[in-house]
Amino acid sequence: MQKCQIIYNPESGKKDFVNHLDYVSTRLCDAGYIVDIVATKRPKHAIILAKKACEEMYDLLVISGGDGTLHECINGIAISKHKPIIGYIPSGTACDLASSLRIPKNVIKAVNIILEGVPVKMDIAKSNNGYFIYVMAIGTYVDISYVTDSRLKKYLGYFAYIITGIKEFFTIPMMKTKIVHDKGTFRGYFSLILVVNSQKIAGFDFVNRPVLDDGYVDVIIYRYIPLLNNLLYFLSIVLGPRMIPFVHRFRTSRLKIYTDHHHKWNMDGEEANSGNVNIEVIKQAIEIIVKPSIRVKYFKGQE
Repeated sequence: MQKCQIIYNPESGKKDFVNHLDYVSTRLCDAGYIVDIVATKRPKHAIILAKKACEEMYDLLVISGGDGTLHECINGIAISKHKPIIGYIPSGTACDLASSLRIPKNVIKAVNIILEGVPVKMDIAKSNNGYFIYVMAIGTYVDISYVTDSRLKKYLGYFAYIITGIKEFFTIPMMKTKIVHDKGTFRGYFSLILVVNSQKIAGFDFVNRPVLDDGYVDVIIYRYIPLLNNLLYFLSIVLGPRMIPFVHRFRTSRLKIYTDHHHKWNMDGEEANSGNVNIEVIKQAIEIIVKPSIRVKYFKGQE
């Protein structure tokens, strides 16, 4: 029989996933798995738990939590020799990657995908701040996911992020930056830099039909334009970044970003250090279970 471990964050979202544990474990047992369950107890605990699950050679790792919990698990898996297949049950507030991969928060439907879907090999990226699976960003609004009060997120859900975003509307940073990528260099003052391996960020579509298994990430950079920055963000979401002046988008396998700005980086919704970063895409580094239609849509090398 195959072994499965469930790692869940009891503090994610509405904090009610624990009420579904019996159902999830029963479904997995009925499918032929020996199931163990463990809860995270503190920040970054999921890194340790995921690494231990790899060492103990689990076949399937079911993760329940938000983007931050998934991010921590990826950092435990990425440094391990044995890598279990990942099943994801999103239970956080935003869950951007789950939204991009069309994995619903409904527990029954998410478990159905784990048991009936297909594993796909997905890229992740490595930086000097650790590994990330779907976004690394610096600049305007990127700190919303971790500065928003957890009590607001519990009672207001996604609307809590909107409230925090309104507070930051008038504080647009001007970051002097040099960006070196596979095919050239950008220099100048920027207000927002996104390194993306997903379709959605903060609930909005930033990349139309991304390719998630080809060894490249999408990079979107917004030049600092006084009084017009928020308009650029809005138009790029509505029309796409390639349609908007002062917004640049390119794809690359490696990236160096030099900036002395004090803003902290955001990695998969978690706060990271400020300063320069080196980023390298690790092609098809993990396996995650998705619907067959999602494999066809986003994983072009595995149709």
